[in-house]
Amino acid sequence: MEFSLGLLISVAVTIYLVIDAPKHNKSPVLWGILGFILGLLGLGIYLIVTGRKVLGWIIVVLFIIFVIIIILFFAVIIAALFNMQ
Repeated sequence: MEFSLGLLISVAVTIYLVIDAPKHNKSPVLWGILGFILGLLGLGIYLIVTGRKVLGWIIVVLFIIFVIIIILFFAVIIAALFNMQ
């Protein structure tokens, strides 16, 4: 059986948000869905909304930097493949 790291992170974030949302008078269903779809970005947004702004912004910024690095990595690979021809 094959598991994706991204899927495992999304499931872990979803479980955390569903458990933690009622403690902050937030909808666990809404935040569970957002956590599953957005993963760490959803967790960062949730932390910002619930008043834990520093940790939330750190997670959001790190997620954005990670996405930019992945995009640049694939751009370099594609550019290298086209230069081989």
